[in-house]
Amino acid sequence: MPWDQHRYPASMKNLPPSVRAKAIEIANALLEEGYEEGLAIRIAIAKAKEWAARQEL
Repeated sequence: MPWDQHRYPASMKNLPPSVRAKAIEIANALLEEGYEEGLAIRIAIAKAKEWAARQEL
């Protein structure tokens, strides 16, 4: 089930909006590739945080 800025996993609620948007984008892509929902969420959050850290350099 694809997520968006209004409907997303509870584990993403405390992320800053830009990081959450990236996590949603990544999670949706992972779901399309066939990843299990829980794994897709965990990977997406980690990768979005990495992305945000690179943006701050």
